[in-house]
Amino acid sequence: MRILIDECLPKKLTQDFPGHEVQTVPRAGWGGISNGKLLKLISQSKAFDVFVTMDKNMEYQQRVKDLPFAVVVLRAKSNTLEDTHPIMPDVLRALTSFQPGHVYYFSKAD
Repeated sequence: MRILIDECLPKKLTQDFPGHEVQTVPRAGWGGISNGKLLKLISQSKAFDVFVTMDKNMEYQQRVKDLPFAVVVLRAKSNTLEDTHPIMPDVLRALTSFQPGHVYYFSKAD
């Protein structure tokens, strides 16, 4: 899978996807770009299968159903590695079932 990690997440989260091609938004050259434009750039690039973010409102603010990739929303206390890393095993287990144009929410109970 080709995975893009949003800039609001720690770049070390890329290490939680062994065996997959993982990129961060800043490394892709898209840092500081608004969600709507970012989703359009990701779509046009056709370079990613999954976009991982913490933006829980994305599905309500953007037209996600037409996207050629899946969106994974992490729900954690904060965007630190300490809070997001424990969620990643669940994301990794479900990765192959993700479908384009769908949003998937993941969280870890405290």
